[in-house]
Amino acid sequence: MKSISPIFNHPIIQLLQQCKTLYTFKQVHAQMIATGLILHTYPVSRILLLSSTLATLSYTLTIFNQVRNPTIFLFNTLISSFSQKEYTHAAFSLYTTILAHPTLKPNNYTYPSLFKACGSYQWLKHGRALHTHVLKFLDTPYDNFVQASLLNFYSRCGKVGISRYFFDQIIEPDLASWNSILSSYMRNTTVPFSANASNFGGSTSLSMEVLNLFSRMQQSLVKPSEVTLVALISACAELGALNQGIWAHAYVIRNHLNLNRFIGTALITLYANCGYLNFASLLFDQLLQKDIFCYNAMIRGLAIHGHGHEALDLFKKMRKEGLGPDDVTILIIIYACSHVGLVDEGCKLFEAIKSDYGLEPKLEHYCCLVDLLGRAGQLKEAEKLVGTMPLKPNAIFWRSLLGAARVHGNLEIGELALQHLVQLEPETSGNYVLLSNMYAHMNRWDDVKRLRKLMKDHCIDKMPGSSMVEIDGAMHEFLTGDKTHPRAKEIYLKVEEMNRRLQECGHQPRTREALFDIEEEEKEDSLSYHSERLAIAFALIASESSSSIRIIKNLRVCSDCHSTTKLLSSVYNREIIVRDRTRFHHFRDGACSCLDYW
Repeated sequence: MKSISPIFNHPIIQLLQQCKTLYTFKQVHAQMIATGLILHTYPVSRILLLSSTLATLSYTLTIFNQVRNPTIFLFNTLISSFSQKEYTHAAFSLYTTILAHPTLKPNNYTYPSLFKACGSYQWLKHGRALHTHVLKFLDTPYDNFVQASLLNFYSRCGKVGISRYFFDQIIEPDLASWNSILSSYMRNTTVPFSANASNFGGSTSLSMEVLNLFSRMQQSLVKPSEVTLVALISACAELGALNQGIWAHAYVIRNHLNLNRFIGTALITLYANCGYLNFASLLFDQLLQKDIFCYNAMIRGLAIHGHGHEALDLFKKMRKEGLGPDDVTILIIIYACSHVGLVDEGCKLFEAIKSDYGLEPKLEHYCCLVDLLGRAGQLKEAEKLVGTMPLKPNAIFWRSLLGAARVHGNLEIGELALQHLVQLEPETSGNYVLLSNMYAHMNRWDDVKRLRKLMKDHCIDKMPGSSMVEIDGAMHEFLTGDKTHPRAKEIYLKVEEMNRRLQECGHQPRTREALFDIEEEEKEDSLSYHSERLAIAFALIASESSSSIRIIKNLRVCSDCHSTTKLLSSVYNREIIVRDRTRFHHFRDGACSCLDYW
């Protein structure tokens, strides 16, 4: 086929660009055949592109199959068009034709479109096979488009490490590449909604890397887009990094970016996760367009702060506005009921999943239901679910049952739950600790030692308690018994002062929270240096006396720290807000918002 420069400006090509309907398109197609323009590569590429938009797939392939000796350019043009239209089978069929051709060879423009076509889950395995073809047919170093397509593909697969490898190979990443790697980290930071439905417990290190990458992006002078800001704000929400999140919000306003439902949802989650539920609610009310994700974020915010009744009211409002709930909506509503003891309401919602909303209950819903029943002390009813539910219980299910058994002192169910957990998650320390705490509460120290030996035999270490507090925009992290902070001496002196004032108020440490059969004085010391206690001490000496103290903890707050934090809020006249693994606790004037039901 020949290609001559006047063809690019041919009047028929101009007519083709103006076609809006299939009828006018066919008229121009006929003129191209009549004039012989169809025999040239560039006009064929133009008509193939428009055909894939206006005509059927079979019509487009008929045009292509009539081309004698199509070039790799034409193959790539059609593969790109099919990938954008999600004609994945057709795109790979063309690629197979290239591989079987005696003279054609795929090039740098072939693979980015094919990797884009591998976006859906069922095509992931083909994307991995396609990567081997890149290694076979292309010479290194690959150009930025190929690198970016590999980055994008592995990002969607959840392979953060591989995504980062390809990102680091790109010499000057463009906005799309930055967004791909940031989104890759965020997709793998936040864990799926589980029995607690709080969505806490993602990887702090991955969220921190998002902030580090964004800092590098700013230094490279690439201007962030809305996609960038969603990833940044989501990372701040996971970390509880309020100041950085506020900066991102201000950036949206300063640069007149659209406060759409995606950025809005991320900001609602940010403010809810940082304890500013009023800000989250104001932002929610300001959004002009609200979808199911916006509502889920706001309902979840109410739920994790213990506002179960308000969460139910918002759910009803969402239904009145014609938005049907999805799986996540139902999950967080049952969670909201669970944390305020609304057992009947939660059970009714569970029963309505299929009958009223046309959804199939998933294992996560059963896990949330067992949590609802277990917290309310209905352990036998929760245990009965094992035999009646159509799905096999997972570790989250048994852990919820174990946690409920610990709260209500039902050793039989607790031991049963741990037996299953040891089989499902033999290396998860928290499972052993829950039952160990139950044994300790009953002064069954031989059983505590037996569990500790079992952990030691399997090389299982207890996950250390970690608490973070933000002071003047900087995040400070403390581990249990931590002495690495630059102001450790002041912090420990403050802890001693806190202990004296607690004793003056008549506080008796709940030493049964300690896991070992040690002397009472040693138990008191071990409780005094829990991570949130150190974080509170630091905040008391490093922040304004009128400001609230906001702490993020990686584990569930223990009963002793819960009772002492209530007293400390009164003793120091400070509001203390603690986000633990499952919910928020607002301590004020000697009381907690959870009403000791957590």
